Amino acid sequence: MPVDMTSQQLQGLLKELCSLPTETEWVEFKRNADVEKIGEYISALSNSAALIGKQSAYMVFGVDDDSHQVVGTTFKPSQQKHKQQEIENWLLQKLQPKIHFRFYEFLAGELEELAVVILEIQPATHNPVQFDGIEFIRSGSYKKKLKEFPEKERALWRAFDKTPFEQQLAASNISSEEVLKLLEYPAYFDLTGLPLPDNRSGILEALKADKLIQPAVGGQWNITNLGAILFAKKLQNFAHLSRKAVRLIQYKGNSRIETVREIEGTKGYAVGFEGLIDYLKTLLPSNEEIGKAFRKEVPMYPELAIRELVANAIIHQDFSLTGTGPLIEVFEARMEIVNPGTPLVATERFLDSPPQSRNEALASFMRRVNICEERGSGIDKVVSQTEFYQLPAPIFEMTQNHTRSVLFGHKEFAEMDKEDRIRACYLHCCLRHVNREHMNNASLRERFGIEQKNQAQVSRVIKDTVNAGLIRAYDPDAGTKAMRYVPCWA
Repeated sequence: MPVDMTSQQLQGLLKELCSLPTETEWVEFKRNADVEKIGEYISALSNSAALIGKQSAYMVFGVDDDSHQVVGTTFKPSQQKHKQQEIENWLLQKLQPKIHFRFYEFLAGELEELAVVILEIQPATHNPVQFDGIEFIRSGSYKKKLKEFPEKERALWRAFDKTPFEQQLAASNISSEEVLKLLEYPAYFDLTGLPLPDNRSGILEALKADKLIQPAVGGQWNITNLGAILFAKKLQNFAHLSRKAVRLIQYKGNSRIETVREIEGTKGYAVGFEGLIDYLKTLLPSNEEIGKAFRKEVPMYPELAIRELVANAIIHQDFSLTGTGPLIEVFEARMEIVNPGTPLVATERFLDSPPQSRNEALASFMRRVNICEERGSGIDKVVSQTEFYQLPAPIFEMTQNHTRSVLFGHKEFAEMDKEDRIRACYLHCCLRHVNREHMNNASLRERFGIEQKNQAQVSRVIKDTVNAGLIRAYDPDAGTKAMRYVPCWA
C-alpha cells in the first residue's frame, strides 16, 4: 500500500482512474455509498487485485460510473457512523482476514468544489478476503460470490503462491527523494559493509540490487515490504506495516495486572534491532554472583538467547495476520517473546528440525548482516545457553494464532517443579542428540549442577521423562550405569 498521499497525488490518481475506458476488476465507481455493500466490494476488489497482480484496488465515490465524470458525493466516511460505530471499525470487524484499507476525502472537479472519496484497498495476500463470512470476486464490472467461479478461485490460490510478502509493495510510484526520506539508507551500507556511494543513483542501485526497492514507470520508485520492514525510518509511515513494530511491555511482579512501561518501536527491524536489544538489557534484572575475591553482576538471561529468540519472532511471524506484531513481555522472573502466526514445525521439534521460514528473504538478509544465527543453529544455542547458565529450560508453545517462547530466571533444582525438570531433561536429550551424543545420568547431573552422590534425584527425572513419552532408552538391555537415552522421535 502506498504511504499517505498528498492532495496532488490524489488528484493525479483520480485523473488516472477516471481515464480508464470502463470499470475494471480492480476499480469501482459510485455516486454515493451503500455502507452495507462497501464491505462486499472490499472483499471483491481485494481478491480481484490479487488475482490480476495489482498493488491496490479502489472504490471511487463521487464519479459517474458510465461517463466517469466527477459529480460529487454526500458520503463522508470520517463523519458518518453505521450501526453506532465508525464506518472503518464496523467494516474491519466484518472482514477476514483483516486487510488494510483507507478512505481519502478531498475536493475535485474543474473548480475543485466537488467532494470525492477514494477508498484504497490492499490486495489479498495469503487467503481470499471474506466479508461477513462470504468471499466475493469481480467478474468484469460485477460483484459476485467467489464460490460461483471455481476457476477464478483456483487461479487466486495460485496467485497467493507466487508473490512472497517481502516483494509486495509498501509504497509505490514515489520519487527518489521520497525513497531516501522514508528509508534509513546509511544503515543499509553500515550493516552490509558496502561503501556509501557519493551520489543518489548509486544508493538507489544498491538498494535495488537487494530488492529493497523497485523501479517504477516515469523514473519513479516502489519500496518493497522487505525494504520498509527492514529499513524504515518510521514504520508508522507505512500504514499497513505500522502494527508490525516490536512492542515491549514491562510488568511489576509476575502477572500482567500492573504495567511498569510499554514501548512501541518505530524503526525498521534491521535499523532498530541493536537498540532494542540494548534497551531490553537495561530492563532485565541481574543476579549477584560472589566469586572467590569479588562480587559481580551477571545478567539474568544470556544475551545470545535473547537475541536469537527476538530475531526468531521477527523472522517467523505471519505477516498476513494484521493488527498484531512481535511482542516482548518482561516479568520479574521470566520473559515471554510472542510472534503472530503458528509455527511451521511442531514446537517439540524446534531444536532438531530443518528450519522453515515464511519470510525467507527477510531471514536471509538478517542472517547476512549477523542479526541472527546461521540457518538452523538458533534454538540449539538458546537451549545450550540456558543449560550453561543453569536456568530452567525454555518453553516453546503455540496458541491459536501465535507462537510464544518463554525464558525463566534462575531456579535451584529443588525449586523446580516436576514439569520444569521433565522439560529440561527432554531438551537436554534433544541437544545431546543433535550434537551426535547420548544423554545419560552424568550429563543430566551436570546440566542441573547436581553432585554424584545425589544421582538418584536425576534418575527420577529421567524415569518421569521416559514415562511422559518424551525420551527412550537407546539400548534397553544395557546395564543401569551404561544406560543412554535419545529423544522419542529419534
